[in-house]
Amino acid sequence: MGNQTVFEQIRAQGHEQVLFCHDQATGLKAIIAIHDTTLGPALGGCRMWNYGSEAEALADALRLSRGMTYKSAVAGQNFGGGKAVIWGDPKTEKSEALFRAFGRFVGSLAGRFYTGTDVGTAKEDFVWAKMEAPYFVGLPESEGGSGDSAIITAFGVWKGLKSVAQHLWGDSSLRGRRIALQGLGKVGWRVMEHLLEEGAVLTVTDIQTSVAKEAAERFGVQAVSPEAILDVPCEIFSPNALGGVISEASLGRLSCQAIAGSANNQLATAHVGDALHARGILYAPDYVINAGGLIQVADELHGYNRERAYAKTAQIEGTLGAIFRASQERNLPTHQAADRLAEERIALIGRVQRTFVPR
Repeated sequence: MGNQTVFEQIRAQGHEQVLFCHDQATGLKAIIAIHDTTLGPALGGCRMWNYGSEAEALADALRLSRGMTYKSAVAGQNFGGGKAVIWGDPKTEKSEALFRAFGRFVGSLAGRFYTGTDVGTAKEDFVWAKMEAPYFVGLPESEGGSGDSAIITAFGVWKGLKSVAQHLWGDSSLRGRRIALQGLGKVGWRVMEHLLEEGAVLTVTDIQTSVAKEAAERFGVQAVSPEAILDVPCEIFSPNALGGVISEASLGRLSCQAIAGSANNQLATAHVGDALHARGILYAPDYVINAGGLIQVADELHGYNRERAYAKTAQIEGTLGAIFRASQERNLPTHQAADRLAEERIALIGRVQRTFVPR
């Protein structure tokens, strides 16, 4: 962000509101960023991370909340984009009092912002937070939540991979397709299971080498080191771990026809997305293909219905198909085509909602 002031950063990215939260008794330091509420109240996870500086924490909150606006819009949800970050070590600094203090700050927004788990936080943390305010989702099933969102996220990624196959080869079947899976965490492992059921040919890796070894022993997939996965010749490269994996440096190492996976912020910069398009590599925009978890927690706010949530998540296949066609017809990189789809929906619904309706 350079030397930009907070207000300059907010204006540059189009945010409505940024709330800095501090609680003396618990040591809570948190930032809540609300990007756009045209479609409805902001919805986005709460991340707890030991940031190197206040500037890093703010940059993360702004970037992630903006991404949630686009994710909700393309997924057809009536929510805006928001994100919370708690500045602290999730291994040593969690407590009931800290999350209850956080709950009070979220409550002060009176329903403008709903949140739940993200990196460094767990469902159980928000059981404490919900003691202070009702604006929390993704809770344990025993507390009225919808359960593990990784399961539905992986389902949506699998549907997205089928859309990639349909667009590239005219057949949504993944049987025999060579796919390199980076990351076998909660989502990546389940994506692997979907692909194995279809008969895909997989090469896998994980930073925990024992996990990749287990996959190789149980399912007969090929396991490689984390450093080697980018060099694996394949038809689809599937990032399901860290963000920023597609960069100027890694681009030249890829030998694939498409990139599609669950990881957030896969493109290190927008320019990399342009370069993928120029090279003829099909990119499934991350916030579109990985929207299953968002769809599930959003559904909680209407009284969770599993069948409804999965039906909406299955639509990811068709949404990506429309983005791929728009990219082809307009000669636009797919990340730009997805952004336009989100922006058009926000603008259209914003105009509809200008009509005054007595309540």
